[in-house]
Amino acid sequence: MSENIIPIAYDHPGCATAAAWAKAPHEPDAQDKPELIARIKRLLIEQDAVLVAHYYVHPDLQDLAEATGGMVSDSLDMANFGHQHPAQTIVVAGVRFMGETAKILNPEKRVLMPDLDATCSLDLGCPADEFSAFCDAHPDYTVVVYANTSAAVKARADWMVTSSIALPVVKHLKEQGQKIIWAPDRHLGDYIRQQTGADMLLWQGSCMVHDEFKAGELAALKAQHPNARVLVHPESPAAVIALADVVGSTTQIIKASQQADAGEFIVATDNGILHKMRTLSPHKLFIEAPTAGSGANCKSCAHCPWMAMNGLVNLAEVLEHGHNEIHIDPAIGRRAVLPVQRMLDFARQIHLPTRGIGNA
Repeated sequence: MSENIIPIAYDHPGCATAAAWAKAPHEPDAQDKPELIARIKRLLIEQDAVLVAHYYVHPDLQDLAEATGGMVSDSLDMANFGHQHPAQTIVVAGVRFMGETAKILNPEKRVLMPDLDATCSLDLGCPADEFSAFCDAHPDYTVVVYANTSAAVKARADWMVTSSIALPVVKHLKEQGQKIIWAPDRHLGDYIRQQTGADMLLWQGSCMVHDEFKAGELAALKAQHPNARVLVHPESPAAVIALADVVGSTTQIIKASQQADAGEFIVATDNGILHKMRTLSPHKLFIEAPTAGSGANCKSCAHCPWMAMNGLVNLAEVLEHGHNEIHIDPAIGRRAVLPVQRMLDFARQIHLPTRGIGNA
């Protein structure tokens, strides 16, 4: 095993996916949906609440967020938007670390989620106690964590980064002669290490969605669509990244799909993003990158089961009853905000807009 890879012992997060899919809310019947949406709109006003939704959740939630003055984006933008919005309640349609990030940046506001059990394989794969112990054993390393981590892990870090600002941050640290502990996504960490040449210890986590993209099948699909541009999120394996025309965060690859003159795109990230892409570029063709090899039952199953736990029904219920509130220990929150703020300050120093620097 490479000395730059940190071995960790935990059950693969995939073992939790069956329970996650089982909790995915049933979609309302078409005839009931308008009344349900109207109810949610009324409750958002009554609760002084704003809805922020991730690109990976159901299209109904994305459309509803934008229709009610909220936003659809990636996790940090969602938290920042909630911070700037006057509403006293932020409803986060996404996964738990996104709700926690919103609470870290908005401790004075109420943060609700449709389902508090909606988690993330990267978060699961980086337990705070194990990670903290490793960091303590390497005190001469600067700790950089990805946004897809718990509040407790962020509290142990020196920096929090998103996929679109990770490269300049790590390059900056390398220029200062610093060695880096990176967590939790090993693919993103390896990509950054190759791009920067930084001395990095990589935690062995992965996103269960991006980890499943297959380079061989992607190459075959690319041969079938020779004019298609390949858009890849850097949480994908290195062999998949090597086939990309564009590597970037969700926001970056959406922009690439708008700006490129190509008419076809193969997209290697969670298929929830295709709704926004197709909305912004309805004249273009978007194809899901393959997640399985020849003979598999599912050729492309690129959707997070925990993102699927967000729906109109449980959104209405959480607004009606006020449950599923995110709580963070104030001491953890005060420590966790420091690496987040350090990233935001750095973004301003390098003249990178703080809007649009989000992650997956």
